[in-house]
Amino acid sequence: QLQASGGGLVTAGGSLRLSCAASGLTVSANSMGWFRQAPGKEREFVAARTRSGGTLYSDSVKGRFTASRDNAKNTVSLQMNSLKPEDTAVYYCAATIKGILSTYRRSGTYEYWGQGTQVTVSS
Repeated sequence: QLQASGGGLVTAGGSLRLSCAASGLTVSANSMGWFRQAPGKEREFVAARTRSGGTLYSDSVKGRFTASRDNAKNTVSLQMNSLKPEDTAVYYCAATIKGILSTYRRSGTYEYWGQGTQVTVSS
């Protein structure tokens, strides 16, 4: 199971840190992804922290968001800085043990999903 938390309401330019706690799986053995879905839009890739420790980001968040992993706590986090109103969405964490680098941006790659946490950025 994956449990996402840390969402909330923030003004543009502010920061939030999302966390995703895993149970029943080991984050270091999985590649962990972050996705988001805004109202009326499809779910889109945000970031991934791979099994090997690498990171991937969408162009829209590169330089502002940082994906990290805490093996001791079995959690992954998404530090979001310089938030913009267009970052408003429900954010999901996901896990895959099977994915490869070329597939991490696809939501269908991931076997396990958290319940989502709302992030709202006001202008």
